[in-house]
Amino acid sequence: MKRLVGAIPTLILAAGLTTSGRASATDDPNALLDKAIQALGGAEKLGKVKAVSWTGKGTVTFQGSDNPVTQRTTIQGLDHARQAFDLDLNGMAISAVTVLAGDRGWRSFMGAVNDLDKDTLANEKRTAYLAMIPITILPLKGGGFKVEALADEKVGDRPAAVLKVTPPDGKEFRLYFDRESGLPVRLVARLLDFMGQEYSQDTTFGDYKEMGGIQKATRIESKRDGEKFLNQQISDFKVLDTVDSKEFEKPK
Repeated sequence: MKRLVGAIPTLILAAGLTTSGRASATDDPNALLDKAIQALGGAEKLGKVKAVSWTGKGTVTFQGSDNPVTQRTTIQGLDHARQAFDLDLNGMAISAVTVLAGDRGWRSFMGAVNDLDKDTLANEKRTAYLAMIPITILPLKGGGFKVEALADEKVGDRPAAVLKVTPPDGKEFRLYFDRESGLPVRLVARLLDFMGQEYSQDTTFGDYKEMGGIQKATRIESKRDGEKFLNQQISDFKVLDTVDSKEFEKPK
């Protein structure tokens, strides 16, 4: 149970990787990023996206059973995030809120509130930027992120360009872009579960629609260590001018 609960706050993110082709000799990582930025709405529109919120409804697969879950997410920049979920686990109602507020954070689980320890805080920072980057791509154009073009792979039956990204924390991840449209379609990263054990999260993005003035994936599916874990449909996506600071305040 603890392992499941620890995984829930990272559901919206981004397994083993195989090589199915070669990166084009003309591939320039920045050109791939520019194409993705244009596909998502263009640099001008995306540059105005300072904060976002959305609701995700779907199922979490646990011990072979699909369980209804609703998750509400707010992200500001790359270091402020609030994720709240309500899960019906075989008839048992479970709710939790995880908040990242810069260099501090807290989690409320079934009414009990605790500060995040150092490792959990670092993991939540990673969770936040992995959630935000596929929405705008712009953080990869600066801020200490390094990108490298890798061999093409297929996502589903479509060819995809692959970038290896090394963020400031040094924990690499891979981001995949549809070769034709340029849209982000997959993200593979490693995260920590509730017990501090590392696992692979493989997330695919689909059914892009215009939401909040930009293109946003409305279908998100995640596997955990290669096993089915989350199916989510995104709704109520909003681009926010500001987020009330109370959203990130720890309950007294």
